[in-house]
Amino acid sequence: MTRLHDLLAAVNRGADPGPFALVRRADADHVELFTGPTRAVDRLADIPLPEGGAPGPRTLALVPYRQITERGFACVDDDAPLECLLVTGHERVDLAEALAALPDRPVRTADAAFDIGDDEYAATVGRVLADEIGRGEGANFVIHRTLTATVQDPPLAAALAALRRLLVHERGAYWTFVVHTGTRTLVGASPERHVSVDDGLVMMNPISGTFRHTGTAPDRDALLRFLADPKEVEELYMVLDEELKMMATVAEHGGQVVGPYLKEMSHLAHTEYLLAGRGTRDVREVLRETMFAPTVTGSPMENACRVIARHERTGRRYYAGVLALLGHDDAGRQTLDAPILIRTAEISPTGALRVPVGATLVRHSTAAGEVAETHAKAAAVLAALGLGPQAATAGREPATRLADDPRVRAALAARNEPLARFWLDQRAPGAAERPELVGRRVLIVDGEDTFTGMLAHQLRALGLTVTLRPWHTPGTTRAYDLVLVGPGPGDPGSATDPKMAALRALLTDLLAREQPTLAVCLGHQLLAGLLGLPAHRRDAPYQGLQRQVTIFGVPRRVGFYATFTARAALDRLDTAYGPVELARDEDDGAVHALRGPGFAGVQFHPESVLSPDGLAVLADLLGWLLPPAGTPVGSGTTGAATAEGA
Repeated sequence: MTRLHDLLAAVNRGADPGPFALVRRADADHVELFTGPTRAVDRLADIPLPEGGAPGPRTLALVPYRQITERGFACVDDDAPLECLLVTGHERVDLAEALAALPDRPVRTADAAFDIGDDEYAATVGRVLADEIGRGEGANFVIHRTLTATVQDPPLAAALAALRRLLVHERGAYWTFVVHTGTRTLVGASPERHVSVDDGLVMMNPISGTFRHTGTAPDRDALLRFLADPKEVEELYMVLDEELKMMATVAEHGGQVVGPYLKEMSHLAHTEYLLAGRGTRDVREVLRETMFAPTVTGSPMENACRVIARHERTGRRYYAGVLALLGHDDAGRQTLDAPILIRTAEISPTGALRVPVGATLVRHSTAAGEVAETHAKAAAVLAALGLGPQAATAGREPATRLADDPRVRAALAARNEPLARFWLDQRAPGAAERPELVGRRVLIVDGEDTFTGMLAHQLRALGLTVTLRPWHTPGTTRAYDLVLVGPGPGDPGSATDPKMAALRALLTDLLAREQPTLAVCLGHQLLAGLLGLPAHRRDAPYQGLQRQVTIFGVPRRVGFYATFTARAALDRLDTAYGPVELARDEDDGAVHALRGPGFAGVQFHPESVLSPDGLAVLADLLGWLLPPAGTPVGSGTTGAATAEGA
């Protein structure tokens, strides 16, 4: 007799068996049962992870979305608690045995409806596209809505019956689970690893792009059209960039990109990447620094949270948070396995049911398409709860997996062709160093976009010593050979935004003192404004867009995340700070880059995965700004580097 049978017997008697979690991880041939008492804590740092003792899982934490406030980010605070199940019992149960033991009966519900109807959600999509992405607040945002209902069966029995259905009918999930704390029950099948740590290897798993299908015979041609759709391609690239920003913080050398892959599920398929890097941080710090995935929030992260708070009328509770299983391995090293809480239902002890679901809004989005996406994403868990049909081939692998089709594999591989090899290839230490840059000190001023973390890794690869500082943190700039004024969201023309005022003042001081300065994206727009070239709003946002542009005579393929741009009619500009050379778009005069005596700026993101020539651009500009000793600033050689890592 296993503990699972005792637990299920208690549920059948109508008794509460106490806190537990029943989890199938990926395609394991078993489920894991975790039991123990629960404790609520205030902060991620307070999650219990005692040292010593036997290896294995020690704590399962239910991390709500409101925990984002630990990072100072905005949210609609609903007071959902951070609950921890302290693992005192852990056993594995063969999957077939678990399926035989779990209740095999339908779940009965009543009064099911979305809290925000299709028309109202479509209107919200339109507002976000026009007022947020269209006004430069970010590249993509995830807005959720929630299906609510009342479970008419005992809530825990209903959750266990739904779990059995998910185990039988859903495929491709990273975790399939029930978690019961006594105060709430969660049941779901999440496709997405948020972050894991094992043997010092940190991994993240950005998933984006949704291919809806009927679950019948594979439709290769429809999938190939999906894989070629610019909206779906750019959506995945954008979340890849955003999670690379996070990996830049938690992995010592940033993340290496692996993939892409196709994740096939019962009602839909997703495209995904894996990111991997080595790290030494406490796993609770890893959780904090990666709150929360861009696939459920947007980018840039801090402003995405503000946008979500502006457009969502209620708190998210556990939607977009994570389950986090913390423990130790045989060598005593910390371990972490944390799926994102999506495709998950929450059931209260009184039977109140909530199924939150969201869609990623990008510049190519349509209101109708995003409404349909929310229905498709919720389909599997709703089917398990008796609120929708099971997929036609539910429970059976297709005769031919679409992911194994040669044309599909070729289409996936082709997605990497335009990307920066800096993030896709193994990077040998010192391979990209420039002797004239080794040991030079650079300060990066962060304008609320953690692309700066990726910039830091690229600058270190070139040999520089890097310090990162938020825009609002006071401190000297005089101790550095170069100051990089970085990217961030917002309107560079605002006369009232404190961030814009602070960055303008910083740039004015740097120019006056002739301190070598490099400005990126928002920094570039503000620098151009000080030189007499104010920013203009583009007719269509350049968010997640890759282009080939000519930078001071050299063609470069780079990635843009911008709604504003400076414009000029000529290639040269006389300013109070000396003559300035401009790299302009021949069609509309958009200034892609500029350089003058001791300063330079770029509108694009050389650090982005969308910038295959980004490292070469940085090396060129740094050669201009930080030439070898004895050479005047602004007379360095440019245009010499022609490939990433050269």
